[in-house]
Amino acid sequence: MIVIFIDNIENFLSFLEKRIMDEVFYEFKEIKKDIELSVSVKIEIILHFLAKVGDTLILYETRQTIPKPVNSDNDSIVIDTLKKIFDQIDVSLKLIKGKIREIFLSYSP
Repeated sequence: MIVIFIDNIENFLSFLEKRIMDEVFYEFKEIKKDIELSVSVKIEIILHFLAKVGDTLILYETRQTIPKPVNSDNDSIVIDTLKKIFDQIDVSLKLIKGKIREIFLSYSP
């Protein structure tokens, strides 16, 4: 498997036409640094999907950092926003929570 990291979300969206399935996987990670006395934290959303060239699988991945107020449900707002963006590209796209590497490895022979 080849992994291609894409910094820009717009570029990531432009590669969606290469996908081999309608699922785009996502996961959230809280960015932990030194203890800060602040009312917000930063989270990272990781988006990835699979493409295929010949017999080679390609994993496209992007990471975006988002500020999040402490104790808020910002995750669902982010997912709803992404769903609206994906619907503009292709209504068949589905956002699935999970780590595609683990999912892919569990199905690989």
